Amino acid sequence: MGVGGRFWDLLKPYARTEGPDFLREKRVAVDLSFWIVQHDTAIRARRPFARSPHIRTTFFRTIGLFSKMGAHPVFVVDGEPSPLKTQSRMERFFRCSGIELAELPKNEPGSPVKQRNQHFAKCISDCVELLELLGMPILRANGEAEALCAQLNYEGHVDACITADSDAFLFGAKCVIKCFRSNSSDPYECYNISDVEAGLGLRRKQLVAIALLVGNDHDLKGVPGFGVDTAVRFVQMFNEDEILDRLHEVGKGVIPVVAGSVSSAIHLDEPNVNNALSKARSPHCSQCGHPGSKKAHSTSSCEHCINNGFESCMVKPAGFKCECSSCEKDRKSKERRKYENWQIKVCKMISAENNFPNNEIISIYLRNSNGSYDDGPSLRWDYPKVEHLVDFLTYNMQWEPSYIRQRLLPMLSTIYLREMASAQNRDMLLYDQYEFHSIQRVKIRYGHRYYLVKWKRTTDSVGYVNYGTQSEHTEFEPEALGATESTDLSDETDVPHILIDDGCWFLLTDENIELVKAAFPDKVDKFTQEKKLKGSPSKQRKTNSRSGKSKTGAGDESPKSTHVQLSITEFYRSTKVTFQPKPAEEDPVQNSQNAGPVRERRKISAAGLDNTTSKSAKRRLTFG
Repeated sequence: MGVGGRFWDLLKPYARTEGPDFLREKRVAVDLSFWIVQHDTAIRARRPFARSPHIRTTFFRTIGLFSKMGAHPVFVVDGEPSPLKTQSRMERFFRCSGIELAELPKNEPGSPVKQRNQHFAKCISDCVELLELLGMPILRANGEAEALCAQLNYEGHVDACITADSDAFLFGAKCVIKCFRSNSSDPYECYNISDVEAGLGLRRKQLVAIALLVGNDHDLKGVPGFGVDTAVRFVQMFNEDEILDRLHEVGKGVIPVVAGSVSSAIHLDEPNVNNALSKARSPHCSQCGHPGSKKAHSTSSCEHCINNGFESCMVKPAGFKCECSSCEKDRKSKERRKYENWQIKVCKMISAENNFPNNEIISIYLRNSNGSYDDGPSLRWDYPKVEHLVDFLTYNMQWEPSYIRQRLLPMLSTIYLREMASAQNRDMLLYDQYEFHSIQRVKIRYGHRYYLVKWKRTTDSVGYVNYGTQSEHTEFEPEALGATESTDLSDETDVPHILIDDGCWFLLTDENIELVKAAFPDKVDKFTQEKKLKGSPSKQRKTNSRSGKSKTGAGDESPKSTHVQLSITEFYRSTKVTFQPKPAEEDPVQNSQNAGPVRERRKISAAGLDNTTSKSAKRRLTFG
């Protein structure tokens, strides 16, 4: 929740929209509870019987954040909530359940803190185990996770926070990403505290004062009658250094009166506080509205009317306002008295609250000791433990090992390219089986350019096979994935593909252009030179079409490419195979001449494996 009273709506005009490259090579702190609560609710709303949606969401979002967006995530989990937070949580539950708040038990001093329900604690434990297997750093906060995320951001350990709790700004966050999806073409909202300060003129302590007035996670009700607009108007009267002291004064019954640039203080029991500001207004003519009485204008004409071409007083129009100095001063005096009356009104509302402001809440927001960490082991990214991940997800999600390894490949290729760019180990292979071969082409995805990289499987890798060719793509099937539930692709990572070229099998992945340049500059230079020699794609297509018309007849077919792209599931399923055509298979060219174009289908059978061997076992033999 965070700050109440539509606080996000107040910040909305100052949000920036950022694309997937914004977080590349940046550290980002993630509020894990926010991910679980938000997406567990959304998934269960669409699929009530979904299996472990918290594990599924955390798995795909982490890989997308790490590989597609190129970020370095640091995950933060909640610690023990404060007694005030526990009381507010119970109060919110009573409100949502329709139970009278009078029945709400009060937290006595020294009473044990009530933890969250066991189901949510189990979800957190599962996700922490998954993230540890993925090699992600995990920190535990002393209290709220968003507080530690904000502290990491404030101290410069991370560049941004991913959380929907608006009180992250009160804890000191400088950059907050609210609406985030790792696999979406839509830009996401990014809030910078510098933009908020420039637009609203409010800094950290002033935001804390607004939270005290409108309500927050530690005090839901705040001050009755205060909305965000009223709170902002009141807080803007004072600068950051004095706002909290002024709130303490108001809580004691002392009302600060701000008139122009002069600030003073009065007490609630002082009568007629505005009498000193009232002054008699000079007389004005009821006929024309200009200075001077109507009787005086009957004896000597009004100088304002004469200047406008009238010999006697003209009738003042509807909505007439005199612009003389006396009237202008009178209008300003009325506005000032109205403003001061408003100040007195809101101050009376504040002073009516007991124990306001709550110093404990102020201390929670302004302290900078929300967890223990350092730049060493606490913020270190490790290699994923692939085989342990396979066992964990197979047990918890009932996914097949080939499906798990397939979804892990974008993360493994990102780690590989980063290490090659840093020249840590120039002899390593991707997943100990693939070497960087070449760049096939530039690919546009979600409006951004990527390299489609070809990875060649080495001949000495485990499960290497000599493949035949297939004439068309093989689509994924739910049975092939081993999934017993419908697959929601909104959070899933991009699926690598397989390309067959001259009997060799290549793995195709989408990689960031700058990362590939840093890792393999010679391969990029070669690709750039080849692209220049080939010319633009449009000219090449025109040239091919013209040459095809001149060399082939109307009934001839253009030669087909030998490059065949297959699904990676078929690749994992395959082992040492031989091409076995159907006995009655006819020539596709002959078929095309007699009966039009017909798609040729061929079967690939596994040599040395009987029909009783499971698909999972075949994939394990293929992929090691």
